[in-house]
Parts: sequence; C-alpha cells; structure tokens
Amino acid sequence: MAKECTQQRTQESTQNAGKAQRETRTAVLSLLTGALIWGLIWYPYRILRDAGIDGIVASTATYAVAFILGLAFFRRSLRAFSPSWLLFWLALAAGGCNLGYVLATLNGEVVRVLLLFYLAPLWTVLLSRLLLGERLKRFGVFVIALSLAGAATMLWSPRAGLPLPQDAADWLGLGAGFSFALLNVLSRQAQDVTIEIKSMAAFVGVLFVGGLLILCGVGQPKMPAAPAAWLLIALIGGVLVLANLVVQYGLARIAANRAIVIMLSEVGIAALSSWLLADEALGLREWVGGAMIVAASVFSARMESAERTP
Repeated sequence: MAKECTQQRTQESTQNAGKAQRETRTAVLSLLTGALIWGLIWYPYRILRDAGIDGIVASTATYAVAFILGLAFFRRSLRAFSPSWLLFWLALAAGGCNLGYVLATLNGEVVRVLLLFYLAPLWTVLLSRLLLGERLKRFGVFVIALSLAGAATMLWSPRAGLPLPQDAADWLGLGAGFSFALLNVLSRQAQDVTIEIKSMAAFVGVLFVGGLLILCGVGQPKMPAAPAAWLLIALIGGVLVLANLVVQYGLARIAANRAIVIMLSEVGIAALSSWLLADEALGLREWVGGAMIVAASVFSARMESAERTP
C-alpha cells in the first residue's frame, strides 16, 4: 500500500514538473513573440507613411482598432472597471509611450531610437524614488551611471561637443522611454487593476493623445482611400492586441531578470530588420553606447529580482 502511494506521488510530481516546464516554454515563446512584434512594428507604419498617412493618424487609427477588439475580447473583465486618477495618468503615460515610439521610428534610425527607449531603467529608478518613496541603493546609482554613460556615448557629437539628442527622433525616443518607465511605476501602484483594464487604458491613452494632437493641428488628418491601407491598419490593430496579451502572459510567468533578457532580443530583431528593410546601420560609437544601455537594463532587472527574493 505504501509503495503504491509513493509511486502515485512520484507520478503526480513528474506530471506537475512536466506541466510547469511546458508553461515556462510557452511563456518564453510568448515573450519572444512580443519582442518579434515590437522589433518589426515600425515597418508597417512606414508603409502607411509612404502611402501618405501621417504617423499620428496611423497610430490613432490602429489603436482605435485595438480598442474595439479589446471591447470584444475583454468584455467580461471590463465589468470590474472603476474610474480613477491613477488609471487616467496610466493612460496618458501609455499614450506618450506608444505614440512617441511609433513617431520616433518613423523619423529616425530604428535601432538608435530603440536603444534610447531602453534608457527606461534610468527613469524607473528615479521615478520609483520620487513617486513610490523607494530608497536609492548603490546598485541603483550604478544603473543610473551606466545608463547615462551609454546615452552620452551614443549622443555625443564631434561638432556640438555635447551629448545631447541630435534631432526630433532622438527626443521622441527618450520621451517614449520616460513614458514607459512612468507607465511601469504607475502599474506597480495599480496592482489591484486587471491586465485587461490596464490594456484598455493604454489603448484609450493613445486615442486621447493622438486625437488631441490632431485637433491641435500637429498631425495631418488625411485618411487613406485605398482599401489595402485600411486592411493594413486593421491588421496592425489586431497585432497590437496580440502583442499586449502575449507579453503580459509571459511577464506573469517568467522572473523579471529573465524576462528583460528575453525582451532585449527586440534590439537584435530591430537591428536586423532595419538593415534588411531600410538599409540602416549604426556606427561603433552607437553600438558601444547601446551595449551600456542594454547592460543597465539587465542589471536593473536583476536588482529588482533580488529585492523581491526573500
């Protein structure tokens, strides 16, 4: 009898271990899928731009599709929605992050923009100190210093002599990264809010910021006439929903230090795709600075993981 119980426990343990391994593999695949999407998303937006559709209009239209799809897919989860100022600021941060990222990759070198975007750990450490009251430890100071060194290396110009953004795309990349960091910090404060509601808030944020810019005359409100352009807008909207879902699924099941390393594959995907599709290439100085920024992201994730480990 005891032998049978032992065998049964061993079998159950083996089954549970196998299930955990399959779930982990699925989570890793989800994060890689998300990195693939975000590393390539710039290209369809450039197709829309070349078709005469303004970047702000294209972003607003695609996120409108994502919002409509979200209403259909997240209908049950949205019943728990309760308006709050926290969700409002979260939506604005998401709007600035997503819109800024798209506009930056439309007007600048994709990998350069993405590396500046990954200065987010620098802003996260500072915002966590200001908004959450988290103490700035030595490792946090190291992350800040490494991020700033990487940014200075990338942005230093022999002509200007100062490590400052060189054009609008650089500023947009930095701004998008700051908004992303703010979004992460606000998401920590909104731990009781479901992923679906946060996703919908992000979609609404892009619609709000994009619509406001169009009303202020920043964008060119020219809608596409060709059916192919409308089809591409619909496809991008669907892909945005998918990207959000797979990334959230992976982040919920993978440790932070491992997740950030997986998501950083987005840089490699963007580098390869921009070289093949847009004939873009960075110089040695940009790659050295970018390596520092990527390292700061990895160290920041490891620091966060260590703090959460009892």
